[in-house]
Order: sequence, then C-alpha cells, then structure tokens
Amino acid sequence: MTQASNPQLLSLSESAVRRVNALLADEAAGTMLRISVSGGGCSGFQYGFSFDARHGEDDAIVEQDGIRVVVDNMSLMYVAGSEIDFVEDLIGSSFSLQNPNATASCSCGSSFAV
Repeated sequence: MTQASNPQLLSLSESAVRRVNALLADEAAGTMLRISVSGGGCSGFQYGFSFDARHGEDDAIVEQDGIRVVVDNMSLMYVAGSEIDFVEDLIGSSFSLQNPNATASCSCGSSFAV
C-alpha cells in the first residue's frame, strides 16, 4: 500500500471536496472514496467511483483536505495526475476526472482512451 498526499498521484477540486464530504457524512467513519478503471464504454476504459471501508496491499491512498482516496495500482497507471471534479449543470451533477493520460474521451466524458 502506498500512502501519500502527493498531488501528482490524484487531486480533488474544491467542489469535489465539498461533495465528497457531504456524501461521507452518511457513511461510517474511515470510509474512503475509491476510484477505479475498467474496460468498457465507447472509448475503451471507464471510471468507477464508490465508497470503501477497506484497502488492499495493491492500493495507493491519497489524502487531501481530510478525504482519503484509494485507487488500486493498475487503475493508478491510467489516472495518475488526474483531478477529480464534481460538476453541476442543468442536466444533472456528476463526478468527473480531468485526466492528462487520456488521449480521447466520449462526448459524455464517462469513458476514455489512452
């Protein structure tokens, strides 16, 4: 397990920090935000966001503003350097990643290619 407060691994925007804190208020103490990457979507890979109370040996943990973000090492290869954002607009609201490793993404932003 790697633990860091290194923004080169992952960072959260102010709006993401506010939203994650609001969601964590309903979760058990020690719950972390998990980011994952899996095959799928129209561009090849898709992001996953969930809450997790546990972490594994192959997980990296990044802490920012009291929020712990956990990501497995395989997914970290695809999202290193990304900023997690929370966006609200007329259509709805969602988390998104500003990913410097992505070479293309679908129009809705839920999948990407490297």
